[in-house]
Amino acid sequence: METKNFFLSLLNENRPDAVAVLHGNAEHPDINGIVQFYSLPESGILIAAEITGLPENESDSPAFFAFHIHENGDCSGSFENTGSHYNPDNVPHPEHAGDLPPLLSNDGYVWMIFYNGYLTIPMLLNRSLIIHRDSDDFTTQPSGNAGEKIACGVIRETKAFIQS
Repeated sequence: METKNFFLSLLNENRPDAVAVLHGNAEHPDINGIVQFYSLPESGILIAAEITGLPENESDSPAFFAFHIHENGDCSGSFENTGSHYNPDNVPHPEHAGDLPPLLSNDGYVWMIFYNGYLTIPMLLNRSLIIHRDSDDFTTQPSGNAGEKIACGVIRETKAFIQS
């Protein structure tokens, strides 16, 4: 089976192995989203995200937001307990395992799917998925000058998500 057809069939089955439900902080209560994580048979994962309610740019143009996996799955308060970027190899930013592609928002809406050949579902479970207010500059240490954490969701195994 061709890889592209395999990815499509995986999405059509709609059976992710893990899910994060995102919600905005007190200043951004309209942010909502779901991110689904699919294991691949050889290696890596497929990540599908749909997010609404992101703040718009003053210039009315599409906006970029940093998107990272953080160490701790604690989205309480203003998300201050999420810890640093997930970085098991102790490498500089933007080479952290938790550094994901930026979100491109159009009118506050994002829909994207991407492949990550390094991550696995067990690596991600019970960690937090964070959207930052600013774009990632891919240079500044330790987190790309990404700004405030405006949305958070805990990555949970799908079975646990359905049971809760």
